[in-house]
Amino acid sequence: MSPVPPPELPRTLAGLRASGHVHRTVAAEVRDNLLHRMGSGEPRFPGVRGFDATVLPQVERALLAGHDIVLLGERGQGKTRLIRAVAGLLDEWSPAVAGCPVNDHPYAPVCPPCLRRAAEEGGGLPVVWRHRGERYGEKLGTPDTGVSELLGDIDPARLAEGRSLGDPETVHYGLVPRANRGVFCVNELPDLPARAQVALFNVLEERDLQVRGYTMRLPLDLLLLASANPEDYTNRGRIVTPLKDRFGAQVRTHYPPSLADELALLRQEAAIPAGTAVPGHLLEALARFARLVRASKKVDRRSGVSVRFPVAAAETVAASALRRAALTREEVPVARVCDLPAAVEPLLGKVEFEPGHEEAGPEVLHVLLRRAVAEVFRERLGGVDLAPLVDRFSGGGTVETGDLVGAAELLRRIGTVPGLAAMIAAAAPEEEDGPPSPGLAAAVVEFALEGLHLERRLSKDALPDGGVYRF
Repeated sequence: MSPVPPPELPRTLAGLRASGHVHRTVAAEVRDNLLHRMGSGEPRFPGVRGFDATVLPQVERALLAGHDIVLLGERGQGKTRLIRAVAGLLDEWSPAVAGCPVNDHPYAPVCPPCLRRAAEEGGGLPVVWRHRGERYGEKLGTPDTGVSELLGDIDPARLAEGRSLGDPETVHYGLVPRANRGVFCVNELPDLPARAQVALFNVLEERDLQVRGYTMRLPLDLLLLASANPEDYTNRGRIVTPLKDRFGAQVRTHYPPSLADELALLRQEAAIPAGTAVPGHLLEALARFARLVRASKKVDRRSGVSVRFPVAAAETVAASALRRAALTREEVPVARVCDLPAAVEPLLGKVEFEPGHEEAGPEVLHVLLRRAVAEVFRERLGGVDLAPLVDRFSGGGTVETGDLVGAAELLRRIGTVPGLAAMIAAAAPEEEDGPPSPGLAAAVVEFALEGLHLERRLSKDALPDGGVYRF
């Protein structure tokens, strides 16, 4: 539901003039609000992470210059998220002529109906207020997108009313003119057919609209942003050269440059069910997992590995913990290492492997996942004395775990673990808020067992849904 404009805002052209409202172009509006946020220290692009020193300075320069922008980058790098954040730089409320299909400003109407109404009604011209969320339009580029969908076409219903074919009021406006005085985004721009791309020439350069040869000029005031994947230039389509030339700026995006950025995005984006916990050491393992997959020579780097990859993994791991809690009647679901393999099969659709490695894809991911767990183990528990835990197995004992072994049962099988508090503090410092729950204790102990196995200090017999640790 759209926000309701404040009641004190004027509702007629005369009232708008009396209020002292100043008409600005969209470019000026975005520039002024961006400069204000820079000066005040407010976040300029909320929710966008990992671009602070690279992408965002380029985007800010382009916006301050009033340029249209095409963001170029592999899948899942946050291009659309950044574009939507740019739309947040618009004024919260903006006036428009009531009933205008292209959102004319009351001070400067451009479409034929509004010009006629302004001449007839004068200061009584009705005004509506549009929230910034209503001033953002988005279109996913597809090969079947037509010029009429983007720009407009003749409305047969109006012709049936008796209007002549050359009457500008018979035009039904498309998505781009309906985004007038706002921000419009074309996602996957290379997928637009060449004819639809050519139709955008005038919008970007002359800022006007041409519909089926009508002798009309409709000056548009909008910021046009687009996203594209470099791989699309050869696999599915390309951006026609004159259209690329009309964009004021091309900005190259990238994946999170650091583990901290990857982890911050994972925490921000993952929709973990309420009451379910995924401890910090597991989230870090998934973040490292994504980065290892991107760097693997067996994965097609041109396709990229989306930020959605670790997000989906975290959500699957949380779901595995929730399933175990329901089946074993645990009160608080807490994810454990045994839940990580459950994420591999669902993630296969998010990875393109190099030729010759497709069949081995699942094993490639399992190996990289184990490597990620080992890295986190060395980072978090490398300085903790785990000899007492190893000694637990020196006499020939074993511990069986799995995704259907509850936390209380796992702790019972392991018995007393000297130094458990130090292990929890080192492995999951993010979770320190009162005494550790049995679920967290079981998660840390199992993490330590898996790490010791990966460091070849313990053996592990694999089972379909878990494993048996032994000396």
